[in-house]
Amino acid sequence: MDRLLVFTAQVAIAHGHRVEVTEQVDPLTEEPVVLALVDLDTGIRYRRQEEPAGEVSRWIGRVLECTITLGGAGARTVLLVDPIGPGATGAKVALRGADAAADAAKAEADRWGGADRPAPVEHERFW
Repeated sequence: MDRLLVFTAQVAIAHGHRVEVTEQVDPLTEEPVVLALVDLDTGIRYRRQEEPAGEVSRWIGRVLECTITLGGAGARTVLLVDPIGPGATGAKVALRGADAAADAAKAEADRWGGADRPAPVEHERFW
């Protein structure tokens, strides 16, 4: 499941580069917040000023898209990353993906299994 990472900074990483993402769950929103990003192909490290407090998770992914928006209130970068390898997603993201996959599989089974169609009417038999 691809991940969309948004930064309020210029983070130029080329398509296809491998990145290591360090993130922490925000206690208020319960959403993952990126603390650090390392471009494994060039060795460039991007990280927040504040030090992490609490449990962090790390995963590795490959950059699919990088879009940098300039001007206005400041720069903004949007990275589309395909997680690869073990530990690629946090537990909450994995569960969300698993729930979506289960719902899709159930819908497909219902469609192919005929659960949405009424049972055929049996006609009276004459011998």
